[in-house]
Amino acid sequence: MKNPGSFLPSIAGIALKPEFYAEALERSGSSIWYEVHPENYMVDGGPRLAWLSAFAEKHVLSFHGVGASLGGLDPFDKTHLTALKNLIAHFNPAQVSEHATWSSFDGRYFADLLPLPRTKAAQDHMVARIDEFQTAIGRRILIENPTNYMRVASDMDEPEFLVEIAKRAGCGLLLDVNNVYISSVNVGIDAAQYIQALPTEIIGEIHIAGFDEDKNHGAALLIDTHSAPVSEQVWDLLDVALAHTGPVPVLLERDGNIPALSELLTEQARAQSALDRITIGEGA
Repeated sequence: MKNPGSFLPSIAGIALKPEFYAEALERSGSSIWYEVHPENYMVDGGPRLAWLSAFAEKHVLSFHGVGASLGGLDPFDKTHLTALKNLIAHFNPAQVSEHATWSSFDGRYFADLLPLPRTKAAQDHMVARIDEFQTAIGRRILIENPTNYMRVASDMDEPEFLVEIAKRAGCGLLLDVNNVYISSVNVGIDAAQYIQALPTEIIGEIHIAGFDEDKNHGAALLIDTHSAPVSEQVWDLLDVALAHTGPVPVLLERDGNIPALSELLTEQARAQSALDRITIGEGA
């Protein structure tokens, strides 16, 4: 049975990293929430799990998985599912999400989040896989749109592909604005049109992050590294997304070149300002 659990507050959060555990833990719990990759905490004990327990006492948490290979053909890793279910049961995160991608084949893990062919067969496969995944962990999830680096086999556009999956599987969508922008550069989609095609009632969260230019192709090929500040183009697209969705939780991702917490909080404050403008506009 799928339990939607509680939900994230419609404020801006940041990805929690060991580099600033102590400093972040001293902050008030009401003005920010934190996201973690649960794969980093699937252990029986130790300092990292102790830190997460300390944060769970003061702050709202979200689990954003990267290891399920939802769209893959290999059977789900039962050890992974059990560890994730146990971690969810222990911490009761406000939200659980995963990627609408695949990352393993024939027992080999590629350490990347690869987009699916947008075909009816792939759509049916994802619906079945998400249903199996949600049943196994006992929670409704959000699925995140992928980053595209080249065109893939397609019977439909990506919004149509993902929306139908979400509706049939009973999950929600996590709109990664950075991924949409990168895809718009790399494969030529219309970013604003993409966002407008997503029904607002199934969008449960928004992500923003930074990217890098490819070393060989420069600005013609953007790489989703999460290792740089959010670009102005992505900030602009966040405004477009929030104008469409209304206030929803916004998460600032940073997974590489981790700066001082103060720098991340400056970006988090900018995301919160974008949310505040929408909230004030709706109340006017």
